[in-house]
Amino acid sequence: MKVFRGLPNAASRAPCALAIGNFDGVHRGHQALLARLREAASSLGLESAVMTFEPHPREFFAERAGDPSRAPLRIASLRDKLASLSQAGVDRVIVEHFNAHFASLSPQEFVEKILVEGLHVKWLIVGEDFCYGAKRAGNLSTLVQAGAEFGFTVESHATVTTSGGMRVSSSAVREALVAGDFAAAEALLGHPYSISGHVVHGQKLGRTIGFPTLNLRVPHNRPAVSGIYIVQVHGLEEQPLPGVASIGVRPTVDDSGRVLLETHIFDYAEHCYGKLVRVEFLQKLRDEEKYVDLPTLTAAIARDAVEARAYFAQLPTQRSDGATSATDRI
Repeated sequence: MKVFRGLPNAASRAPCALAIGNFDGVHRGHQALLARLREAASSLGLESAVMTFEPHPREFFAERAGDPSRAPLRIASLRDKLASLSQAGVDRVIVEHFNAHFASLSPQEFVEKILVEGLHVKWLIVGEDFCYGAKRAGNLSTLVQAGAEFGFTVESHATVTTSGGMRVSSSAVREALVAGDFAAAEALLGHPYSISGHVVHGQKLGRTIGFPTLNLRVPHNRPAVSGIYIVQVHGLEEQPLPGVASIGVRPTVDDSGRVLLETHIFDYAEHCYGKLVRVEFLQKLRDEEKYVDLPTLTAAIARDAVEARAYFAQLPTQRSDGATSATDRI
């Protein structure tokens, strides 16, 4: 998959079938839209392309209004979004820098400068509620009219719902994560929620109490999902490694308020600093707590590990030797 920061240069502007959206989380609704994109691109002999934005437009407007709290929490990082789009079979992605200039484009300018001149769009798919141009003045109706004028086909994609009738959207995923409802989040995403990042050094405390961990910093704009979880870690071995993780501010040993994801991987002693890993959340065990001393904390971690091992032991895919799990020392 080719990734362009901004519009491709003239040599790379091959005609394409395009989808436009933020694609935060690349949830089941996005996946259905991307499947339709691939189908249309294949039938028309075009490359499939996605235009997404960085930062999120609502984040840009929240910052400009001086109220960052109005910005939506990010379900996934840009790196993870691109990985999901690649897995979805997209040929190229245009990451458009959403700034004051881009936000000021009129609907007509957006069509002519971005879609027609910049991307040579021949087929376009958007969501039913898609708006574009300054002050969201353009909508699906005006886009269809523009397509007829400039020679590209426009298709809208209907909202996807879960088997339980829940509307699939990035907002619904965020709400499920903030509520700690990982089952609902997984139903919306089509896969368990995960956080990825490079393993960083910590206080090296875990190794002293018998539970070494690998540590990831958690960006401030991710949903607050503090607690203790059963997880599996991707990126260290061919198969995911089972473990138990804590995400939060570590109130027993740290008063900085910094959010950290600490994962103890069972029976794994390799050094992982600097490696890119993805921690996949499978089930919540309990909320984060503050303990009176380290022995009490250690006992709680031991109970969590026993419960997590029991979870993996009953899975049909669990290996007979009881392996494995990954970790770097706190």
